[in-house]
Amino acid sequence: MLTVICETPGTLKAEQRTKPVRGGKDEVLVRVKRVGVCGTDLHIFTGNQPYLAYPLVMGHELSGVIEEADESSGFALGDTVYVMSYLSCGKCIACRQGKTNCCVNIQVLGVHRDGAFTEYLNLPAKFVHKAEDVTLDQAAMVEFLAIGVHAVRRADVQPGQRVLVVGAGPIGMAAIMFSHLHGANVTALDTREDRLAFCERELHVDATVRIGEHDKAQLSELTNGEFFDVVFDATGNPRAMERGFEFIAHGGKYVLVSIVPDRISFSDPEFHKREATLLSSRNATPEDFETVLAAMRAGKVPTAALNTHRLTLSDVPERFSSLLDPNAGVVKAIVEC
Repeated sequence: MLTVICETPGTLKAEQRTKPVRGGKDEVLVRVKRVGVCGTDLHIFTGNQPYLAYPLVMGHELSGVIEEADESSGFALGDTVYVMSYLSCGKCIACRQGKTNCCVNIQVLGVHRDGAFTEYLNLPAKFVHKAEDVTLDQAAMVEFLAIGVHAVRRADVQPGQRVLVVGAGPIGMAAIMFSHLHGANVTALDTREDRLAFCERELHVDATVRIGEHDKAQLSELTNGEFFDVVFDATGNPRAMERGFEFIAHGGKYVLVSIVPDRISFSDPEFHKREATLLSSRNATPEDFETVLAAMRAGKVPTAALNTHRLTLSDVPERFSSLLDPNAGVVKAIVEC
């Protein structure tokens, strides 16, 4: 089977590997059909992602069809499926509380173990789910959208609240969409005019501000000087993450969706006088995946607009680096296997 490996940062190689063999009744063999390209994949490619070692097969946003499964699994040959790419242990302190997204022993496909830039994956059946009433393309988008859903749920976004999303990439867009569905007034802050225009056109964001000399004054004006009840950072930039503390309203919350291999610092007096709440948001839970699927089935997620680029698995070694070009206007690229 064709497999694409990130040998070292900046180096992708296609090779033929042996098709995996299903190991037992608790496993299913999935034929990979679609893989979404995530910011994590781009960071792995550029060498800017913690928690992993090279060489690695990237890819954790995937959909496929059942190739083989035990009769007792509930799956039939050809069923369309999506995959919970966070393989949790089910036993640790986090898992015992239902927080499988931050399992102590978590193995994320395409990060801690080889992922979906390949034609077949053998997986534990409990992490594979039927993707009913959605397309293969949509099923491959569930994971990144679920990260936004989880962040919004962590923040407990309420109707009428002012929400600021810093970083209008795909994860930020997910936070925008689901904050909006919760009835919040949402502002997007980013460096790129094309991303902000996309948020206005396709996501109906309430306001946009481009990062620059007067951005804080503009954000102050939008909120009558009170700033935001909830601030989400989805930039993956340490300086931006630190600056985001400035935009929290008194009594507000700051949710770090980004993760960087750095320390983050902030002014304790400014943090305390606001009695601000600082939250991290990691991955997503089965509940978040179901929330996304329900929104997709209801037609509330513009998946066709989000999927701006397509390539085949054999294209990946040559074309993957082009997805890093801001001028390409990539929102979500999907690899067809």
